[in-house]
Amino acid sequence: MAARALLCVAAALGPGLAERRYRPDWASLDARPLPAWFDQAKVGVFVHWGVFSVPAWGSEWFWWHWQGLHDAAYERFVRRRFPPGTTYAEFAPLFTAHDFQPRQWAQLFQRAGARYVVLTTKHHEGFTNWGSPVSWNWNSVDTGPHRDLVGELGEALRESNLRYGLYHSLMEWFNPLYLADKQSEFKTQSFVLKKLMPELYDLVLKYKPDLIWSDGDWEAPDSYWNSTSFLAWLYNDSPVKDTVVVNDRWGRGCSCHHGGFYNCADKYRPGSLPHHKWEMCSSLDKLSWGYRSNMSLAEVMDEMSMIEELVQTVSLGGNYLLNVGPTKEGVIAPIFQERLLALGRWLDTNGEAIYESQPWRVQMENTTDTIWYTSKGPVVFAIFLLWPLDSFLHLSSPIPSPDTQVTLLGFAGTLQWQKQPGEGMLITLPYMLPSPLPPQSGWAVKLEGVK
Repeated sequence: MAARALLCVAAALGPGLAERRYRPDWASLDARPLPAWFDQAKVGVFVHWGVFSVPAWGSEWFWWHWQGLHDAAYERFVRRRFPPGTTYAEFAPLFTAHDFQPRQWAQLFQRAGARYVVLTTKHHEGFTNWGSPVSWNWNSVDTGPHRDLVGELGEALRESNLRYGLYHSLMEWFNPLYLADKQSEFKTQSFVLKKLMPELYDLVLKYKPDLIWSDGDWEAPDSYWNSTSFLAWLYNDSPVKDTVVVNDRWGRGCSCHHGGFYNCADKYRPGSLPHHKWEMCSSLDKLSWGYRSNMSLAEVMDEMSMIEELVQTVSLGGNYLLNVGPTKEGVIAPIFQERLLALGRWLDTNGEAIYESQPWRVQMENTTDTIWYTSKGPVVFAIFLLWPLDSFLHLSSPIPSPDTQVTLLGFAGTLQWQKQPGEGMLITLPYMLPSPLPPQSGWAVKLEGVK
């Protein structure tokens, strides 16, 4: 009888006894725990690639500036560079990806220290980088490269043990179905039912992404996009239900409030430690996410800025997603490669203070914005962005004990330290030879036995 009673209780509780089911509403969806891999990864590479890589001028919003806003500079550019009457659709065959070597990309991203990569599967222009069944002749299999770019990169990344994220824009600037829904003030959903949802389900079922990076949501509420229904399926029944991570761009007003991790805004920097997992997306080209052929060196983020952004982001509990825009042929510009490899070299030495770390009780030294903290269990890391001129590092936040040990990542042996009068500690750093060149940015001391 007791066994039968237990079975009845189990039956009454249903599948939730073994596995939680999420309802298609934000209260339920927002309660889903974030899969642990994302917070542990810390560093990702973003790739903006599409038909906008053909004009390679202004930004990835080229079509909108040209034919949405009728910006005079964009109209002048097209008149000077292309035959009269050129349409944006005529750029697609020129998006060749002739030099696209997915394994080379994967190796570069791995050497950069990335643990995940996010590719644009479809930007606001609507062109899909895979053979979408509902984007006839406006996809990378039917025209342009005649290749499944999403699939090829995914295969190469997984061979390199990198997680794969798919950027996907909900809206499409000039899709007639979307424009008709917009005209109805989003009371109709023709675009969502015939174009958007079939593509999202296709992406998940075909490529089994680790991450879906949604965008293009701001013109309509989540009820128009059917976001909560899609996410409930993704979390409950999809082939990636236990591992997939999503961001917060699922409808007007969702950003920074609903979803998985928060982006809040492009290049978002919180002033203090947020209570929710977040990600900062930044771009090596400071003026664009897509490739620009007229980009100058002064417009490319330098190594120091890149490392500062990474350190500050991770100290405040965020992930750092750094963008590159390849050419229409599929080449990642050498200057972008150089920056990514510099980031990788820094992480080779200092990654212990970054990967799988947690924010400490203090995130930034209170006297300066050049010293930031991370932690792993009882171990604390102090990352200092500028080398002290006298080679003495003063830390006021850690409370040392007689058993405290200090090491500098990348250097053998322990460092001498002394307790400061009042509070904190003074650490004697290794002597650095004078150099006319500025030293690298960012070093990390590992503090064991501090509070």
